[in-house]
Amino acid sequence: MFVITGVTGQVGGVVAAHVLAAGLPVRAVARNAEKAAEWKDKGAGLALAEMTDADTLAKAFAGADGVFLLIPPTFDPTPGFAEVRAVIAALKAALLSSRPAKVVCLSTIGAQATEPNLLSQVGLVEQELSALPMPIAFLRAGWFMENAASDIATARETGVVPSFLQPLDHPYPMVSVCDVGAKAAELLLQEWAGKQVIELMGPKRVTPNDIAAVFSSVLGKPVRMEPVARDTWQQLFIGQGMKNPIPRMRMIDGFNEGWIRFEGEPAKGTTTLEMAIRRLVDAGR
Repeated sequence: MFVITGVTGQVGGVVAAHVLAAGLPVRAVARNAEKAAEWKDKGAGLALAEMTDADTLAKAFAGADGVFLLIPPTFDPTPGFAEVRAVIAALKAALLSSRPAKVVCLSTIGAQATEPNLLSQVGLVEQELSALPMPIAFLRAGWFMENAASDIATARETGVVPSFLQPLDHPYPMVSVCDVGAKAAELLLQEWAGKQVIELMGPKRVTPNDIAAVFSSVLGKPVRMEPVARDTWQQLFIGQGMKNPIPRMRMIDGFNEGWIRFEGEPAKGTTTLEMAIRRLVDAGR
């Protein structure tokens, strides 16, 4: 039996679908029974648990041949990353109590970076969970292609998409959630020992200008990217309601300056940028 957290999200849903398609039992972990009801209809068991509740997590993980961990993202963390530290403490206690046969944890490109930034939260996860006694794999994914979903309306309405990634012709390592979920499921179903780190990107690196070109093709109208001046970021993010925008700003700096990067040669998925964006546009029609 395989336990999948984050099953109501994009990656967790893909992982669960692949494991069920292989004819294997799934226990879906969610905070909201209503949102997760579709997985019961698909044949999965359901466990309700908060990612900061060690006791309910331990019960959810009990008897598992493998657990997929998706750490809830905190885009506006408090200084010191108290939110993720609470999740880490609960996960460590739950995993030590339940002792699943293996763990696959979604991580990120740049988890090894020493410069504090938003992704440092996932670096903390890797550091703390690496010492667990069961086999554990950290799947470091590139920038999600599906992040472009938030730009579809702007691209359609104005033909101009603001880009924090810059310069606009710089290629960035991006990947689709479809490939990330498929790789995570593959790892869950394999036999291996010890700790491993797997890095994953799409078929090729993607520039912001590439995103604009795909929007143009899919939407049938000219679309271009426009860089957002670095000196405006802090006020923009504060205006959007963020209280602590510096970690997010430093994360984007890390991509732009190149210190958020893969450590080795990443594996490559098969989902192209056009496939990912076309799927997003079709889903929103």
